[in-house]
Amino acid sequence: MLKKMVIAVGSAVTGLAVLAAPAQAADDVIRLGNLKLAHFGAISYIKEIAPKCGIKVEESTFAKGLDVMQAMIAGELDVGATASEAAISGRAKGVPIYIVAGFATGGARLVARPDAGIKTVKDLKGKKVGVTRGSIQELLLAAELGQHGLSSSDVPGKDVQLIYLGYPDLNQALLGKNLDAIMQTEPQSSQALNKGFGVEVIKPYDTPIGSPIRTLVMTEKFYKERRPVAEKFMRCFVEATKTFIDNKATAQKYVTQTIFKGQITADDFDDAIGNSAYTYDITPAHIQVTTDVMVKHGIGKMAAPPVATDWVKVDLLEQAKKSLNIK
Repeated sequence: MLKKMVIAVGSAVTGLAVLAAPAQAADDVIRLGNLKLAHFGAISYIKEIAPKCGIKVEESTFAKGLDVMQAMIAGELDVGATASEAAISGRAKGVPIYIVAGFATGGARLVARPDAGIKTVKDLKGKKVGVTRGSIQELLLAAELGQHGLSSSDVPGKDVQLIYLGYPDLNQALLGKNLDAIMQTEPQSSQALNKGFGVEVIKPYDTPIGSPIRTLVMTEKFYKERRPVAEKFMRCFVEATKTFIDNKATAQKYVTQTIFKGQITADDFDDAIGNSAYTYDITPAHIQVTTDVMVKHGIGKMAAPPVATDWVKVDLLEQAKKSLNIK
C-alpha cells in the first residue's frame, strides 16, 4: 500500500513538473523586433544561439525602425533593434522603452548616379534626392543639407526635392534614373556601388552626431519585471555580437545566406560592414546629441524631447560584458 502511495505521489509530482515546464518556457520567450539589414545581422543571430542562453527568441522583421516602435506601443515586442532616431521619436511620444545597448555604427552613405555630376553635398542643389522617411539616414541628410545651407522639402520649390522611398526602392529609383542621389543604408548602398549604378559622394559622419549608433531597446516592463530573463538576453546579445566581430566568416555566411538568401554577395557584405561595424556600446551623450540635432532640424516633431540620461540604461550591458570578460 505504501509503495503504491509513493508511486502515486511520484507520478503526481512528475505530472506537475511536466505541466509547469511549458509555463516556465513561456516566461523565457522573448519577442524581438528587427530590420533586414547587414548591420542588424548579429541581432538576428541571437535567436540561433538562444537555446544555449536558456531563452527562446521569436524574431519579427520590420521595414523600418518606426515600425518596430509601433509594435512596441502595441505590446507586441519585448526588445527591438532600431536606429537611434526611431528610438528617440518613440520615447518622445511616450513609448515606455529604455536604450540598453548599441549594436552597430555608421551604416549610411550618400550615393549619386554616376552621370549626375554630384561630387559634394553642395552639388545636390536643384536635384532629387531619395531617402527613407523615419530613418537615421533622413536625419543625417537633413544635418548635411543644413551644414551646407541648403533647404529641402518633399514638394518642389526648395533647393533639394526629397523623395521618400523604402530602402530597396531607393536603389531601384537610382538605377532607373528617377533620382539623382540617395542617402542610403547598408548593404544597399554597397550594392549600388558594386553594381555600378551609384558612386559614393560622402559617408555623412561629419555632423555633430558623428557616426550614428544603432540602438537596442527594451520595454520598461521587460527591463523591470522580467529582470532574470533580460539578463539572459543581454548576455546572449553580447555573445552573438562577439561572434560576429571575432568570426567574419560566420557573420558573412549568416547575413548573405540566411538573412538575404543569396541576394547580396560576399563583397557586398564586406563593404557594408566596412561602413557599419558591429559594436556593443552606446552612451547617453551620443543619444543626447542625436536628440538635439533632431530638434534643430524638425525631425520627429517632438513636443517634449526626451533627456538621454533618463532612459539610456547600460547596466545590463556592463554586467553581461563583465560576465563574458569583454572590455
